[in-house]
Amino acid sequence: MFSSAIRNLTPFIQRKVDQKIRLLETNWLHPSLHTKKIKGQEDIWEMRVDQKYRATFEMKGDIIILRVVGDHDKVLRNP
Repeated sequence: MFSSAIRNLTPFIQRKVDQKIRLLETNWLHPSLHTKKIKGQEDIWEMRVDQKYRATFEMKGDIIILRVVGDHDKVLRNP
């Protein structure tokens, strides 16, 4: 789902997502990610790509599973 969602983004946003993923891998609580748990979901979190775009991910121990990326409202409707 994540790989098909990222292909639908512009190359500029794709680069931003790549940068945020690298930061997520090194420090998933970095302030610029604005990481927060999604209410009502067991282990699903969101991070900010920029003002308009968000990505969700799941934490399984020390493994991060990328779920979906895209427009803020659409992503948070289907985390």
